[in-house]
Amino acid sequence: MGLSIAEELSAKYKRVLLLEKNDGCGQETSSRNSEVIHAGIYYPHGFLKASLCTEGNRLLYDPCGKRNISHKRTGKLIVAVNDAKCERLEKIKMHAEGNGVFDLTLLGKKQALTLEPEVSAKAAIYSPSTGIIDSHSLMRSFSINAEKNGAVVALRSKVTAIRAKDGIDELETNGGEYRFHTRVVINSAGLYSDSIAAMAGIDIERHGYRLKYCKGNYFSTSPAPKLNHLFYPVPPENTESLGIHATLDLGNRIKFGPDSQYVDEIEYSIDGRRRESFYQSIQNYLPGIKPEHLHTEMCGIRPKLQGPGEAYRDFIIKDESDTGYPGLINLIGIESPPD
Repeated sequence: MGLSIAEELSAKYKRVLLLEKNDGCGQETSSRNSEVIHAGIYYPHGFLKASLCTEGNRLLYDPCGKRNISHKRTGKLIVAVNDAKCERLEKIKMHAEGNGVFDLTLLGKKQALTLEPEVSAKAAIYSPSTGIIDSHSLMRSFSINAEKNGAVVALRSKVTAIRAKDGIDELETNGGEYRFHTRVVINSAGLYSDSIAAMAGIDIERHGYRLKYCKGNYFSTSPAPKLNHLFYPVPPENTESLGIHATLDLGNRIKFGPDSQYVDEIEYSIDGRRRESFYQSIQNYLPGIKPEHLHTEMCGIRPKLQGPGEAYRDFIIKDESDTGYPGLINLIGIESPPD
């Protein structure tokens, strides 16, 4: 998100600086995900997550074509494997329409099997506007355009202190290697956005800005089924996960995930022992999959505002002027969208 903000602002303002602590941009939440262009089906009505997802879906395909960013409108099936799940499909469709998603179609068993013969389903919802994208090319496009506009992208620049005085912030990077002044700070630090907010002086506990790390693991499969669409099970109710689903990449490789595993630290190892839980979920809608077909693939970590069993939280996108921090705009809990 920081790169897209830099591109947008650099087209209107001079002296835009983007700080990135890693060797390259977007190496964490922005790239460690399913690379899906979501439709906005499941979010609670009235949430920023819902409105930004549905609007973003409509806005993203056109610039991808103009910028030659690899993408594909694959479509998605939400599959019901028993009568109880079938009853929920109509509710999901009605909820999606409340979010402005009006292109969903309910399919019977024969229609679903015509689209995907290897999938076991009694009924399904078809979402034609769901797709996949090369997230790395998208980020490079934002970065290139921002720098063409005059923005500076500073890699290996970790913010280590923020000091505010008279509406001007002094930012320090790498323990004092560089210091500079700015009137506006946009905190789009992903997994570390709560730390940056605290560094600026925000009481993150009182404001509810403390992040919880939720790891999502992925497994690939070999041999792989022949699929043309993304596949999601009807999600379990009252959980933080949509269930383990099947996604395609632009090379037609299939991976399954993510699952949901709250962790205390940011690290990207994958526990192969989770294979059994993946298999138990996948075989419900792809009965041809065997446990030995599954192999560890990758994982990502989502910066969630809610912990296990807690109420669902929306994105925080807030100008902090009214909390006594003029010029600070916080973007916190910006996790990869799940639907």
